[in-house]
Amino acid sequence: METYVINKVKQIRQEKKLSQTDLAFAIGVSTGFIGKIESFKFNSKYNLNHINNISKALDISPKDLLPETSL
Repeated sequence: METYVINKVKQIRQEKKLSQTDLAFAIGVSTGFIGKIESFKFNSKYNLNHINNISKALDISPKDLLPETSL
């Protein structure tokens, strides 16, 4: 589930031509935090507050970041 959300955020971020820095600024975290999440080398993950803030920043519904069915 976490990997799905991370990949979905990255996909939509890139489609909207936003950098990691742009997204980080919009949700109030460091660029390094976004980088750690997207690299999968660290144990960093988005929490529900992050998902809510990301959906606002990307102008989407939080549901757009979640799978339609169980994984």
